[in-house]
Amino acid sequence: MWQKVLDLYTRSFVVWVILLGLAALQWPDPFAWIGAYRVGGYIPLLNLFFSVTLFGIGMVLRPEDFRRIMDRPILIVIGTCAQFIIMPVGSFLVAKAFALQPDHAVGLIIAGAAPDAMSGNALSYVAHADTAYTVSLTMVSTLLCPILTPALTRWLAGSILPIDFWRMVFDLSYMVIVPLLLGFAARRRLGDRVERIQAVFPALSVTFIIVICAVVLAGSTHHLQAAEFSATTVRILGACLTLNVLGLVGGYLVAVFCGMPVAQRRALAIQVGMQNAALGAALAKSQFGDQAALPAVLFVFVSLVTGALLVGIWQRMALQG
Repeated sequence: MWQKVLDLYTRSFVVWVILLGLAALQWPDPFAWIGAYRVGGYIPLLNLFFSVTLFGIGMVLRPEDFRRIMDRPILIVIGTCAQFIIMPVGSFLVAKAFALQPDHAVGLIIAGAAPDAMSGNALSYVAHADTAYTVSLTMVSTLLCPILTPALTRWLAGSILPIDFWRMVFDLSYMVIVPLLLGFAARRRLGDRVERIQAVFPALSVTFIIVICAVVLAGSTHHLQAAEFSATTVRILGACLTLNVLGLVGGYLVAVFCGMPVAQRRALAIQVGMQNAALGAALAKSQFGDQAALPAVLFVFVSLVTGALLVGIWQRMALQG
C-alpha cells in the first residue's frame, strides 16, 4: 500500500513543485531559513539534500546497469559529447542573445553545464524511448560532472563573473561522487534487501527537488515582486525555453546524423534537453546566491512542461526506423 502512495506522490511531481513554490512566495521566511542553514557552519543544507538523493541512486543501481555501458561504448561517447557540448555552449549563446544580467547568465550556464536529469529516464520509458540508453547516459554524465561542470562553467562564464573552479569541484564531489560510492557500498552490503525499500528513493529525490525549487523562489521573492518583474522574468523564461528546445532538437538531430533508431533518437533528445537543473540551482545558490539559481529553477518548470508535451506526442506515434 505504502509503495502505491509513494508512486502516486512521485508521479505528481509537477503539482507539488507548483504548490510548494506558491507557498514559498507567500511565506518565504521558513524556506529562506532552510536555504541559509549550513551544517557545521560550512556545508549548505540544500547540497546535503542532493547528497542523500545520489546515495539513494547508488543503492538502487545494479551491476547490469554498468554492463549496458560496456556493451555500446560508442553510443555513450556520442550522447555524453552531445550533452556537454550542446547545452553548455547553447546556454552561453542564449544568455548573450537574451542579454541576461550577469548573475542570471551564470546561473543559466551552470544549469546548461549540469548533468542530465534522472527524471528524463522516467520520461523516456513513457515515450517508448530506449530507457537503458538513458540510464547509461545519466550514470556517465553524473560521474563526469564534478570535473566537467566546473570546467565548462569557468570557461564559458569566467568572463561574466569570477568562477572558483576548485570550490565547485569540491561541492560537486561531496554532493555526487561520495554519496554515489557510499550507495554502491550499501547496495553491496544489503544485496536484494534493497528492493523492499526501492520506492522510497524516487520519493526522496522528488521531495528534495521540490524543496530546492521552493527555497530559491523564496529567496527571489523581493526580486519577483519588484517593478521590473515582468520584463526580467519573461526574459529568463524565454531563455530557459530556448535552451530547452535547443537541447531537445539538437539531441534528436545528433542521433539522426549518427544513424540511431527512433527509440534512441527520442532518448538522446530527452537526455540532452532535460538537465539536472535542480542540482544546478543548489550549486548556483551556494556559489553565487538566489538570483543565480533562479534560471535553473525556472528551467525545471519549463523542461517538465515541454517534456510532458513531447512525451504525449511520441506516445501516439508508432516507432519506425
